[in-house]
Formats: sequence, structure tokens, C-alpha cells
Amino acid sequence: MADPLLFNPSTYDPAHFDPETRRLLRATVDWFEARGKRRLVEDYRSRAWLGDFLDFAAKESLFATFLTPASASDGEDRRWDTARIAALNEILGFYGLDYWYAWQVTILGLGPVWQSDNAAARSRAAQLLSEGEVFAFGLSEKAHGADIYSTDMLLEPDGDGGFRATGSKYYIGNGNAAGLVSVFGRRTDVEGPDGYVFFAADSRHPAYHLVQNVVDSSKYVSEFRLDGYPVGPDDVLHTGRAAFDAALNTVNVGKFNLCTASIGICEHAMYEAVTHASNRILYGRPVTAFPHVRRELADAYVRLVGMKLFSDRAVDYFRSAGPDDRRYLLFNPMTKMKVTTEGEKVIDLMWDVIAAKGFEKDTYFAQAAVEIRSLPKLEGTVHVNLALILKFMRNHLLEPADYAPVGTRLDAADDAFLFRQGPARGLGSVRFHDWRPAYDAYAGVPNVARFREQADALCDFVAHAAPGEEQARDLDFLLSVGQLFALVVHGQLILEQARLTDLDEDVLDELFSVLVRDFSAHAVELHGKDSATGEQQAWALAAVRRPVVDTARAARIWQRVEALSGAYGTAR
Repeated sequence: MADPLLFNPSTYDPAHFDPETRRLLRATVDWFEARGKRRLVEDYRSRAWLGDFLDFAAKESLFATFLTPASASDGEDRRWDTARIAALNEILGFYGLDYWYAWQVTILGLGPVWQSDNAAARSRAAQLLSEGEVFAFGLSEKAHGADIYSTDMLLEPDGDGGFRATGSKYYIGNGNAAGLVSVFGRRTDVEGPDGYVFFAADSRHPAYHLVQNVVDSSKYVSEFRLDGYPVGPDDVLHTGRAAFDAALNTVNVGKFNLCTASIGICEHAMYEAVTHASNRILYGRPVTAFPHVRRELADAYVRLVGMKLFSDRAVDYFRSAGPDDRRYLLFNPMTKMKVTTEGEKVIDLMWDVIAAKGFEKDTYFAQAAVEIRSLPKLEGTVHVNLALILKFMRNHLLEPADYAPVGTRLDAADDAFLFRQGPARGLGSVRFHDWRPAYDAYAGVPNVARFREQADALCDFVAHAAPGEEQARDLDFLLSVGQLFALVVHGQLILEQARLTDLDEDVLDELFSVLVRDFSAHAVELHGKDSATGEQQAWALAAVRRPVVDTARAARIWQRVEALSGAYGTAR
């Protein structure tokens, strides 16, 4: 029997979506299953371009249906629906991150277009999507990375109301094939933020020069150069501060996708790992008979379930966002930073079990072990997102506000606010609902109660032992605090989703035993920081807790893990 908490292609039926979404998701799964594991692994090893997949997506109008906002479409099934976008992220991650990447950078490339008031550019983008084209996001540069303050893409006025753009972009996915590339630059005749410009370019134009693929992968992560590229009024997407905001708001939309891609990778790898370990005989016993193996696989399983619960709940806040509810601005970097780093832990735990098998060329695990590393590093590093999360800590922990309850958002609605987020500032004013009721609802679950003690201790830290003025400039110290805060938010949304889905309390208890250990580990790390004061060191040690041990509960969780052996797999 398939585990209802994990994606399994053999039993997948997204009946909670509308008929067309359900058809497209199932058709995508069927396309990959028909292709077979051997072909998918070989395409990954040979770095084959994804032409066959993009042909399938074009034939089914997959990208056009999922990525055209209702305001830019005349098709009733076309909308920007974060819930079904998340579902497709998981599927694409399950079969190979290269497929997800072509889709992901198309999302990024569309961000500045759908935020634009340029009707001609929006119409062109909708038409290109209908024709099966992919898109690209021309933001980062070799010398500056994603430091958009320092862009060297220069637009010189041509005297006829347009510009000639010259400069290079680096690390730009789909730059080899994009029908439209959203490119960030600055005017040569205007100083400061008023000179920023986002414009649309075509990778097939003679003034667009493809330099190279900067990675050794099927993912085409390009370096390209524009030499006097003509930019007319119909190509200009944003100017001035609006161009800067469009860049940041596009990343807000795009980085949400990394969590569910990470989940898909971990799910596929888990089926392989548990199946291998259960059938591997060592010293006369199956590998899974060893207690440390059971602990590692059980930890990996509950961490993966936690990733899914958090991400599913974050979708609801993302879809319910508006000018007066910007809670998504915390939960979004959480999905990008926390969920993806949890994915690394899940893979590492399983890799410790299957050891050399994880290197073998005919496994999915070999690519999972590589690709899982990329997700915490895309759309801003872990450190960048932790620093962003810290901006919300005091308001979230100590200053709750009243909000109407947010339910599960699986309705077939267009998430229009994502393309009118407004100025990318004012984070310190964002307020949150009280995090405590989510924990109170599960006060009877031993390890939830134990973790709640640690969460309350963090509130005391923020209120009475918060970083001083000098420590506020010590990012190394602050990041340790950020990890502790992230755990409290992680636990909160997990508990909210557990209540909405009636999650088995055994799974929840086992998951929170892991989170108790994580909080204790980060507290010990904070204790050892160079700049930690005596008061902070004492607090850190006092916050360490031992999880509540229950051998019967652990045995029941192991039964769930063991049942994954042979639950999915194909040798085709």
C-alpha cells in the first residue's frame, strides 16, 4: 500500500484539482514513466538538451496553462495558481532537476513581464507561451553576481526614443533557447535608481550572442552578451525604481518553487534508498536490521514529511497574500532556505545508509546527491535568506496581530497579487498571527510540548538577551539566532498543516523529536560563538533539551519506512 504522505507515480491521482489540472499533472507523470528510468538517467549523464520534454510540454500547452495569468489569457484553464505550480515542481524534481530548471527559469523570466503595464510585451509573452517557448531571467552578471545595484548592462539612448543595449549576463538559465529574456540594465544618461530598466530581448536576435553554458549539465545556464541590441518602446518592461522592485518581486515568486523541487528529489531517492537497504544483506542480516540504520532512515522520513507539511501550508499564505497581509514574505524565504537545507539532510542520512550504492551510474540517487546541493544556493544563498528571515523575528515571536484564519487553498483561482506586490521594502512593518495556538493544539504530543519549551525560551532570549549594537553587526552570530527562529516558524506551519490534514500523531511526535535535537544543536553552536555574552551562553545551555523517547512509537514509524521498500521503482 502506498504511503499517502509521499508522492508515488504508481498511485498518483491529484483529484483535489480541477479536471484540466488533474489531466496535465497525470499526463506529465505518464510521459516520464513511459520514458523510463534508464533513459532519464542516461539523458542526465550525457547532458542531453531537454528538447523532447519541451516538445511534450508544448503539445500539451503545459507551461501556457500553468504560467499565463488570467489577465493575460482568454483560456478558462489558464491562470497563475501556486498550488498546482507547486505540484508540478514536485513532479519535475522527482524525475530530474534539469526538467524543473527549464520550467523554473521560465517562471523567473515571466515575472517582470506579468508585473509590467506594457500590453504589447504581455501579449507577446502569452503568445510565446502558447507556442511552447521557454523564457529566461537576465539579472546576474559575472563580476557582480545578483548585485543589481552594480549592473554593467548599459542602455544608450538611440535618439529615436529607444536604446541600444550592450553588456553581458552570466548564469542565465534557458539563455540558449528563450523566446523572451527579461534583462535588467541601466541607462547611460540617467544616474541612480531612476536609470534602471528591465527590457525584453530575444535570444535569436543577431545582436544577442550566446557565449557558453557555464555548467557541465543538461541545464543550459548561459553566459550571453548583447552588442548594440535594439530596445524599442514595446520592449521596455519597467523603468526606474519599478525595475528594481520587479527584480526582487520576481525572485519572491520564483524562489518559492525550490522547496517542492527539493521534496520531489528526496521522495524518489527515498524509494531507492529504502529498497536497496532492505534487500542488502550484511553480516547475515538485512542492512535495515541495524538500529543506527533504522534511526537514520526514520529521521530522513519524518524530515521529508515535515518538508511537505511546511511547504503545503506556505502555499495557503502565498495564495492569500495581499497589501494588508504580507506574511508570505517570511514563509517564502523559509521555504527556500529551511526546506531545501532539510532536503540536504534527508539525502545525507540516506546516503550514510546506502554508501557506495549512491555513486552508481544507474541510480537516480547519484544525481539526487548532486542536485540537492544546488537548491539552497539558488535564488539567494542560505545566509542571505537567513538574514532576511531575521528581519521578522521580533514581530513574529513577540508582537502578534489579529488575522482571519487562512484555510487550505486548492481553489482554481488566479494568484494575481503576486504580480502587483508593490515596493520591495517595509519588511519591519509586516505582522503575523500568533504562533502559539498551533503549538497549543498539540500540547498533548510529548515532543511538541518539549519543543514548545524551547520556543518559549527563544522568546525570552529575544526579549531579554537579544543581540546588542555590536553583535548586530556580527552576521556570524546573528545567523545562529536565525536558525533557532527558523525552527520555531518551521514547527508552526507543520502543526497548522497537521491539524488541517489530521496527521498521524506518531509521525508528528517523531518529527518533533528531531526538531528538539536540532534546536539543541543550534543552541550549543550559539554558545560557542566568539561574541556570545555570558548571559547568552547561559541561556543557550539552558535551552538544550532531550527528546521524549518512546520505543513503541519509533517501531510504528519504522513500519511506515520499511513499507517503502519496493513501493516504487522501474528498471526500464
